[in-house]
Amino acid sequence: MFTTTHTAKTIRSDINFEQDAMLVNQLLTDLQKEQAALVVSDVHTIEQLISKRLLLLQQLSLAAKNRYDALAMQGYEANEKGMANWLKVQAKPILNRAWDNFQKALVQAKEMNRLNGVLINKHVNRNQQMLSHLQGESVRTDTYGKNGQSQSQHFLRGSLVV
Repeated sequence: MFTTTHTAKTIRSDINFEQDAMLVNQLLTDLQKEQAALVVSDVHTIEQLISKRLLLLQQLSLAAKNRYDALAMQGYEANEKGMANWLKVQAKPILNRAWDNFQKALVQAKEMNRLNGVLINKHVNRNQQMLSHLQGESVRTDTYGKNGQSQSQHFLRGSLVV
């Protein structure tokens, strides 16, 4: 592997996706663990995963920066367009497959993160409703009338019925 010094840093001039794939696979595993913890409301596990996730995201960001720096060193744009051009010039199906798999894993991670966000929002909403009940605030429920239009009904809760 050929390396060169650039502003007091060592930059890879070769481009591969091994580290990127390893990191995104770790991210996918953590997102799956987070989803399982969200389903059972395991706050301790969620807190541990959040700390680990920050480190993983920093590592992924550094790997992307190194990849783009290597592209720039080879005369390509330091972005996705440059990567596409570099892949065309390489004309190696194995590299194209590795890049495609990496991109698919990123899309999967984004979707899992979105779903986990939905689960988190459901927990927040449920907790907010419970707090409202405990504080004796009015509760609004939406129902539909015979004409299919939404009708709001407000109920005042004086205490929580268990």
